[in-house]
Order: sequence, then C-alpha cells, then structure tokens
Amino acid sequence: MSDKKIDEVTGVETTGHEWDGITELNTPLPRWWLWSFYACIVCGVAILILYPGVPTLTGYTKGVLGFSQRAAVEAELKAGREAQSKFRKAIGATPLAAIKTKPDLLRFAMAGGRAAFGENCAPCHGRGAQGSVGYPNLADDNWLWGGSIAAIHQTIQYGVRWSHDETRVSDMPKYGLEKLLEPSQISDVAEYVMSLSGKPSDAAGAKKGKVIFAEQCSACHGENGKGNADVGAPNLTDRIWLYGSDKASIITSIETGRGGRMPNWAGRLDPITVKSLAVYVHSLGGGK
Repeated sequence: MSDKKIDEVTGVETTGHEWDGITELNTPLPRWWLWSFYACIVCGVAILILYPGVPTLTGYTKGVLGFSQRAAVEAELKAGREAQSKFRKAIGATPLAAIKTKPDLLRFAMAGGRAAFGENCAPCHGRGAQGSVGYPNLADDNWLWGGSIAAIHQTIQYGVRWSHDETRVSDMPKYGLEKLLEPSQISDVAEYVMSLSGKPSDAAGAKKGKVIFAEQCSACHGENGKGNADVGAPNLTDRIWLYGSDKASIITSIETGRGGRMPNWAGRLDPITVKSLAVYVHSLGGGK
C-alpha cells in the first residue's frame, strides 16, 4: 500500500517518506537542470574520447585528437628559445661594457640576469642583494675584488676560493689558529682596526696595534688600511663590515682569517646567463 498523499499546505504529492513527522514532497527537478546534467555527461564522455584521460595498465588512452600537454609545453618552450636566440647570440658577441649602450640587449640581459640572480644568488645575497653577515652587499660601493663590470663578471665566472683553476684567492693568515700572534697582540690589532674607521678604541692598545699592523697586515690592506682589490683585501677605514664591526667579531676575523667562499658559476650556468648576471649585478647601484 502506498503512503503517498497530497500535502495540505502546498498541494504537492508526497513521496511517502516521513521522518519525525516531516514528509518529503515529490518535487521534480527543473527540466533545465536535468538537460544541463545530461549535457555535462555527454561532454565528459566526448572529452574522454577526444583527449587523453583514461589510465590503463600500460599507460593511458591517447584520445582521438592525439593531444599532449607535454608536447604543447615543449613547443611553447621551443618557440620561446627561438624568440630569444637572436638576443642571446647578440649578447654573446657583444663586449660586456657595450651591452649597456644597446637598449634592447640591456633590457634582455637585465631580465635574464634578474631571473638568474633570484634562482642562484638570492639564497646567500638576499632577494634585494642586500647581503647579510658573511655575504657581501652587492648594492653598495664596497667591492673586495673591484666593482667594474669586468671584475664582477670574473668573480661570478670563477668564484672565490672555489675549485675552479682561475678562482679568486685571498688567503688571510689565521693569526690566532696558527699561533702567529699572541692573544694580546691580536687584541691590540683589533683596537687599531677599530680606530681606522673612527670607532671608539683603546688608545694605548691601538698604538701598539698600529706597529703590528704595519708588520703583518699592511702588505695586503695597505699602510693606511684602505685595502687592495687586486688581492681581495677589504678597506678597513670605511664603516662597511662583512662579519661585524664589534671587537669580538674583528678578533675572530684576525684569529681565523674567515675565508668565505663563493661557487664558480662558469660551467654551472651558460656563458650568456653569466654575462647577464654581471650586467644585472653591476646595475644594482654599487657597480663602478
């Protein structure tokens, strides 16, 4: 026996189902919704027939059209490389200094250099090239190895204290670890180095440190402490410090020689990308 009946309020037949005194109305779905639903089913089946989509034991169905997203991406990448090829060839054939005189090449090199910097250099030097303790700021005017575009290019190519045969090398003696100076002498040299940049220092210690500095340090840093880019010796008279300007940090530098390293990017990146990186870094504000 059917429990269906007409609802007194709406006048609509019920389905005969009842829960806690609540009856379910037998209200059909709108025809437009049904037809839309059926159309979606047909479209879904058509897509599965036309395009790849059904996994099999050995792969997947290829579809009637034979479309491949991987092939489409590869085609787009190929088209992009072909569009870039004339600029890349031009950068390869153009001297570094001359790239900045050619607006089209400069824009291309800057875009490529910025992308390469973000992927390869930013983890150490920061997204804005501001550097951090032990990693140089590339946007100021302080350069250990020179800030010309050629000098920057060489540093990027060969790295610093890395495995490449032409890597930049500057070996500051480990005055403490190798027992070349007594702790008191290292302290006096630190006082003198602090005085060079105008930092408060002990006058007596700085006076003794000046003598030791002249004997041990001036060959690289210069008699006046202004450094030497030819050997990567930093300027000690400015207020830019790679490892910190407090006395403890300076003593550690004297004791250990620090010896920071940077990878060589020649061989890791193609020559065009390395040139683009040099152009980009030179443009950051600190290039000379």
